[in-house]
Amino acid sequence: MQPTPTPSDGEITPDTRFTHLSRAPWASKGVSIVSPSNPGPLGNISFEDMALITLDAISDAVMVVDPDGKLIYLNKVAEKMTGWPRAEALGRYVEQVFFIFDGATRERAPNPAQRAIEENQIVELALGRILVRRDGKVVAIEDSAAPIIDRNGRATGAVIVFHDARQSGAAIQEMSYRAQHDFLTGLPNRMCLMERLTHAIGMANRHNKKIAVLFLDMDDFKMINDTHGHAVGDHLLQEVSTELQSCVRTTDTVSRHGGDEFVILLTEIEERQDAAQIAEKVLARFASPRTIDGIELQVALSIGIAVYPENGTDADTMMRNADVAMYATKANGRNSYQFFQWGQDESIDG
Repeated sequence: MQPTPTPSDGEITPDTRFTHLSRAPWASKGVSIVSPSNPGPLGNISFEDMALITLDAISDAVMVVDPDGKLIYLNKVAEKMTGWPRAEALGRYVEQVFFIFDGATRERAPNPAQRAIEENQIVELALGRILVRRDGKVVAIEDSAAPIIDRNGRATGAVIVFHDARQSGAAIQEMSYRAQHDFLTGLPNRMCLMERLTHAIGMANRHNKKIAVLFLDMDDFKMINDTHGHAVGDHLLQEVSTELQSCVRTTDTVSRHGGDEFVILLTEIEERQDAAQIAEKVLARFASPRTIDGIELQVALSIGIAVYPENGTDADTMMRNADVAMYATKANGRNSYQFFQWGQDESIDG
């Protein structure tokens, strides 16, 4: 029996070509590289074919470089981002296809694959890189590289992974927006409101102005939900949020705190009466019944008002006292408004 041939030092074979690719940064996104001895559930597909299929399926651009710095593989995303078809790119030095420079200094950026091979370790994410496509167009990217390790632990090539940095920025912005806004109405949520309230208090103190917090609760909203269903209730909440925004200035904030509670922040007002006028405007806006999904509904609101600085000098105190005033309104007939008064919470408890 002939002995099984073994690859010479530095030779890239199906076994060594994809060894330790799971150490690459995109492996954390769910890419799983199986070993040649364990072909996985698709036994009729070779390990190399499975690896290539996997690399073509991920959303990042991937390029594989041999020890001489020449391209031996790039996936479909890499073809699209660089503008180089695979057939024309293979065999070229990576710098010809992956031409990058530093977005800040405008200097040619070092080849991440070469660094990964020389240092025999993953080269962490590099920020501010600009890729020059084959057609001359430029795109901001984020890139990283990992060495391809043979059985002896030596780097026999490298894999470069990169993606459009604009997608990362858009994703971060989207996550930030969702973290600070109510999913149903799109209004700022409690976290966002508290940040704005704290800032507004600082500005009011500096400019010797007042601010007001109006805490609103929809009376009998649970009955509407129970009688007509949650879909109707959700559509009503969306309409209420739109109406409330139309009652205030663009510098003010309307926030939803979940359920049927809303908060209006009025920034830099001159006197308490300014807050009363907004409360009366809101109540007047909802005085007439409205039709939601073909159902006529009457909206009633109980409103509590706290004014800075007499009713509190910090965000938590202002919110708490506006809430107390709102419950005082409910205790005195609903569908109206009251200003916070010290001792009001004791009279409600009593």
